Amino acid sequence: MKEFVISKEVTENAVLVGLVTREQNEGKVNEYLDELEFLADTAGAVTVRRFIQKLDYPNPRTFVGKGKLDEIKLYIEENEVGMVIFDDDLSTKQISNIEKELQVKILDRTSLILDIFALRAQTANARAQVELAQYQYMLPRLTRLWTHLERQRGGIGMRGPGETQIETDRRIILDKIARLKEELRAIDKQKSIQRKNRGKLTRVALVGYTNVGKSTLMNLLSKSDVFAENKLFATLDTTVRKVIIDNLPFLLTDTVGFIRKLPTHLVDSFKSTLDEVRDADLLVHVVDISHPHFEEQIEVVNRTLRDICGDQEKPMIMVFNKIDAFTYKPKDEDDLTPRTRENISLEELKATWMNRLNDNCVFISARTGRNIDELKNLLYGKAREIHVARFPYNDFLFQKYEDIDQQPAGGE
Repeated sequence: MKEFVISKEVTENAVLVGLVTREQNEGKVNEYLDELEFLADTAGAVTVRRFIQKLDYPNPRTFVGKGKLDEIKLYIEENEVGMVIFDDDLSTKQISNIEKELQVKILDRTSLILDIFALRAQTANARAQVELAQYQYMLPRLTRLWTHLERQRGGIGMRGPGETQIETDRRIILDKIARLKEELRAIDKQKSIQRKNRGKLTRVALVGYTNVGKSTLMNLLSKSDVFAENKLFATLDTTVRKVIIDNLPFLLTDTVGFIRKLPTHLVDSFKSTLDEVRDADLLVHVVDISHPHFEEQIEVVNRTLRDICGDQEKPMIMVFNKIDAFTYKPKDEDDLTPRTRENISLEELKATWMNRLNDNCVFISARTGRNIDELKNLLYGKAREIHVARFPYNDFLFQKYEDIDQQPAGGE
């Protein structure tokens, strides 16, 4: 399992490889490689070069063409590069052929994300979920990743007549997958009991793309100390805190961030974590509005939420975070070229499709605390609607508290 894991202590030089195809143009490929470089940095690798090739479809043997592969080989030999990371999943055959040619470590996007998850997992639950995803990723790649698994199991007496090494390895991995699934079922049952024991408090879940500031916002609203860092997947374990705004208590949950091309193994493995999203009464979708492609990130999150929640319709608040980092470049009057995203101001953005969100969105900076009171008021109103719908007789108490708050000083 550790063959493709990047060392956390030792920095490795890496090159990135992407393809321009019929489905994605060069701009999109560069955007994906920007994210892949951030992933590599999070895992502890330094990106020293990018290679992009135009092909109608990936080469079934080596992903890129022979000429491009020779170019990559020459570069890594001259620059002491120890790792090549591909932006798309590679087949077992492709990995084997590329390794044979380049003689360095080969990773694809999924194995890189799994490595980051393995580094970030802190609790037994998160570690079990990541381990399960890793085994599921490895199972179809046994010929490359596993050669001596029988030593972990005890080779003598464990093989059937004529059983090959690959069959032994497959059986061992399947056994481990079954054991981890059973372990996660027990954890899922325990977490389900914990959720029931929380009573009927309104549940609010923070969701969003990775590195949009969910944990920072969690710390601000709950006055807690959830780990937050400018890295992808800084938070893996679900954190639940009780938050009180005015006289209304509710539960606030910080969840794992989503990402493009999120491996299906991870979605399946993190079922017990993502149940917090399914069980939430209100979703708070946090968006990094300073990111040049935040609208595509919104669509990635919405697509993932549909996979998680199915046909469930959940109320949602859009929180556009990092307004302190938002920048734009006004066009000169004599510049007649079409405007791009970088030429649009925040006020102009607010007047687009965001204007139709009405009172379901707010623009904040979790880092500086700007407009947090506006967010708290919005959260209070939405959470109160849910609470009163569940406990109609409590509406009188809310009215009473509000009347007291609105009395002038010294009033009867």
